[in-house]
Amino acid sequence: MRPTRRSFMRLLSRGGAGAISAVAITGRGREAFAASDWGRLGAPALPVDPRQIRLDSNENPFGPGPAALDAARAAFGEAGRYPDIYPADLTTALARFHGVAEESIVLGAGSGEILRMSVFACTSPARPLVAGLPTFEDPGRHAEVAGTPVRSVRVDAALKLDLAGMAREAVGAGLVFLCNPNNPTGTVHGSAAVNEFIATVNRTSPDTVVLVDEAYHHFVDDPSYASAIPVALANPRVVVCRTFSKVYGMAGLRVGYAIGQPEIIKALRRHKLPNSINALGAAAAMATIADKAHLERQQRLNRETRALTRRWFEERGFAVTPSHANFLMIDIRRDAKQFQADCRVHHVLVGRPFPPLLTHTRISMGTEAEMRRAFEVFAAVLGKKQ
Repeated sequence: MRPTRRSFMRLLSRGGAGAISAVAITGRGREAFAASDWGRLGAPALPVDPRQIRLDSNENPFGPGPAALDAARAAFGEAGRYPDIYPADLTTALARFHGVAEESIVLGAGSGEILRMSVFACTSPARPLVAGLPTFEDPGRHAEVAGTPVRSVRVDAALKLDLAGMAREAVGAGLVFLCNPNNPTGTVHGSAAVNEFIATVNRTSPDTVVLVDEAYHHFVDDPSYASAIPVALANPRVVVCRTFSKVYGMAGLRVGYAIGQPEIIKALRRHKLPNSINALGAAAAMATIADKAHLERQQRLNRETRALTRRWFEERGFAVTPSHANFLMIDIRRDAKQFQADCRVHHVLVGRPFPPLLTHTRISMGTEAEMRRAFEVFAAVLGKKQ
């Protein structure tokens, strides 16, 4: 059971840092807590049963790095003020890191707010959204709120986004959402294919904007892949969004950003919520941008755990889609919704069903210890007669 705000505040009143660690252990699991910086800093671990292994939301089980945590602690002194200075400083830091003008960057509360801004700025009831099926659902949800039609293009047999099909549907559209690597399939397109796709959309539908979601950019191993940021800086109809939620382990702090030419960024900024970036998240993000050691460690841990998990399923005869993210899409040859429910009974959470891939399950990477415990549950559930 996830802690409610009331139970969280009650724990705080009783136990201070120990109470915080109890909530953290319950949510993420004891191994993840022990490996985290909270655990290394000596926060007392209360005897709470870690009932849930959360492999359902593509989070980083190790959380933020030491530099990010130190920066967030240092920013507590500004917690009583509205977050004006820290987000401005983060914009400056990101511009310097990427070598772009500050006018080419807009911040958001995770990439979620960036996707919302993009849909609201670029689509309308007469200018549809084009997206893969399945892909990350948030743009489609925002389109529904805005009264925007959605043109969904099913992934191909390799579970890759069908770029040719999406290009055809892009004619007359306001926005094309290109999640690369794609969530939930984990598949990726190389830079040549992406560039050709963008050129086709530019030629056949010149007013359509292509939004490239690079939430999982840092996990890609495919040598043909490259970030689309240089394309966005040269092309007024391309925007790239990034997030600190994945490799940087800051999903709970909600920091993301978009990069593009100033005109399109200005259009997105008109739909930005005031004060959506909090001071602690902005401070942590600034500290972790150039933390190369933390970045490389998270990449290595993910690569190792992903390989371990893929091998476990393939040895048992299940087809695993090659992934360039921090999760795997696996054909379990049975109803994914029922598999999710059966795993939950054993306190292992896996991804929700993703139509039309109803016999596939998405499993996020936890710590190695969490995955090995989850394997026991998977073996029991998959061994049951259907």
